[in-house]
Amino acid sequence: MRLIFLGDVVGEPGRLALYRAIPELRAQYEPALIVVNGENAAGGRGITPRLCEEFLANGIDVITLGDHVWDQKDLPDWIDNEPRVLRPHNLQAGTPGKGSIIVDTPKGKVAVLCLSGRTFMGPGPENPFTTGAEEAARLRAEGACALLVDIHGEATSEKIAMGHRLDGIASAVLGTHTHVQTADARILPGGTACMTDVGMCGPRDGIIGRDAAAVLEGCISSMPCKYPIGGWPARVSGAVIEVDPTTGRAAHIQAINLDYDR
Repeated sequence: MRLIFLGDVVGEPGRLALYRAIPELRAQYEPALIVVNGENAAGGRGITPRLCEEFLANGIDVITLGDHVWDQKDLPDWIDNEPRVLRPHNLQAGTPGKGSIIVDTPKGKVAVLCLSGRTFMGPGPENPFTTGAEEAARLRAEGACALLVDIHGEATSEKIAMGHRLDGIASAVLGTHTHVQTADARILPGGTACMTDVGMCGPRDGIIGRDAAAVLEGCISSMPCKYPIGGWPARVSGAVIEVDPTTGRAAHIQAINLDYDR
């Protein structure tokens, strides 16, 4: 089976390019599941219930989130009603929503687990190396033939470490949050596909999705300034993973990059 995971969606250009990419990716790869990190879909900060519904209506199977999960005020009261939208599993007990799901697909049951790193990520997350491993084991014990893990974190070392922690348990451990696709896609010794960051879906020529000129102004002046979302063209970035459904081991991982003009 093939699984597709696409990185952080940034603003309107990221959303519109994503909706154009989904039919193409389904036709080319025939994936059992498409997972998208929707972390910055609403103007670059968080996601709204309306946008979640729009993502799902456009062929996305599961949405993962990260440190901006509560930036949009309507999401906490809504998220319990939509199990396909995942906040990080290792947030404190009692937090709204869920951090994992098992989805029935024509190829078998596929689990998705969303985790947050802790290094430079602010207060809140519990230890992902303990809580994540426990939840991954539970999902596999409940019959998931494949498991995709989104580790949303700042530190490359922490994301790589999570890959090794779940090697042989997860089918893929893929990083998000930094918006820059890394060139380290590989299969770890236990059969887990690993990639430090899959990149983003958003303005290709901006600076991690923001308008380049505005970001440079801030860098040069060292004064506070606004960083609006960049414009077109937009790039859709992620990874496609081929998994043996009888073992859950990954056989291949390949980066995805698709560019779109307005």
